[in-house]
Amino acid sequence: MLIALVGCGMLSSCGGSKALPVRAAAVPIMAATVEQKDVPLQVKAIGAVEAYSNVSVKTQVTGELTGVHFKEGEDVSKGQLLFTLDKRPYEAALKQAQGMLARDQAQAANARARAKRYESLNQAGVVSKEEYEQMQSNADALDASVVADQAAVDNARVQLVYCTIYSPIDGRTGPLLIHQGNMIKANDTPFLVSINQVQPIYTTFTVPEQNLADIKRFSSQGKLRVQAFIPNDTRGPATGWLSFIDNTVDQATGTIKLKGQFVNGDRRLWPGQFVDVVLTLAQQPTAIVVPSQAIQNGQTGQFVFVVKPDMTVEARPVILDRSTNGQAVIGKGLAAGEQVVTDGQLRLVPGVTKVELKQAAAPAASPQATAPRTKGE
Repeated sequence: MLIALVGCGMLSSCGGSKALPVRAAAVPIMAATVEQKDVPLQVKAIGAVEAYSNVSVKTQVTGELTGVHFKEGEDVSKGQLLFTLDKRPYEAALKQAQGMLARDQAQAANARARAKRYESLNQAGVVSKEEYEQMQSNADALDASVVADQAAVDNARVQLVYCTIYSPIDGRTGPLLIHQGNMIKANDTPFLVSINQVQPIYTTFTVPEQNLADIKRFSSQGKLRVQAFIPNDTRGPATGWLSFIDNTVDQATGTIKLKGQFVNGDRRLWPGQFVDVVLTLAQQPTAIVVPSQAIQNGQTGQFVFVVKPDMTVEARPVILDRSTNGQAVIGKGLAAGEQVVTDGQLRLVPGVTKVELKQAAAPAASPQATAPRTKGE
């Protein structure tokens, strides 16, 4: 009897009721709140620093280099003495030209006086007209010689001036390529020294031609800010403004060349240096911003997982306006204040999976550079 009761009890426990379903554990995620704020519209590129002005100093006369009046790598001012050449041959040439001028001036004065006398004698009938014309022709020829001699004197003076070379600009000198005591020739190679003007200074960079329309449109409204980020420099970017847009698009690369001008008072920018350049076109007001890691790619396009009030998620399609360093600007699909999943998306099933918020990640800070969205993207 006891065995039968135990058997009935076992049958009742096995088939008389259903087992309770096991509740799935919530998936831990990280989420961020959708923000609405002003975001700069920027173009990022790699640029090279370029001297505002560069002069390769050469001599215009031939002679011995007798003096170098600066040190390599030092700053020089416009009009500062740089080089001197042996002046003695040119001083002698000037004196010779001046002597020939004085001689021809005396002869021309005598010929002019004789021509005047022959004019009176011709009028009195003492000499023939042919003799008078001959005297007049001699006087005119000597006057022409005086003009040529004066030009020779002026040229000799110029050659003498070329024996002293001054700096044509304010700038910094490079290495001295020809040293004192060498014979140098006019306009020979190599040049004596190069001078770079570094205050102000340029940064040259190229951007895709798709950005040209936006750049021209915004630059017509005022100066555009250009920032140069110097590698391993913790003092922040140098700031200048857009000063040049090339008149031709490079068809080989599909890019347009731009230049930013910087005051460079602290000389942080140096010719030949590579920098990261950021051109700010405008400020986009009240933009919808989320962390870039929230954007997912699906078969129908880009989407984000939005956390619903019941702690499930919704896969919502979005239109990405542009991406930045750490954040994305959303053109359509989200509203400020909503929460989007930034980590843990692989385990989520829309409308089914419960989520557990482990950490709320704030959107990344405004980046220093981003490429603007262009037509056709």
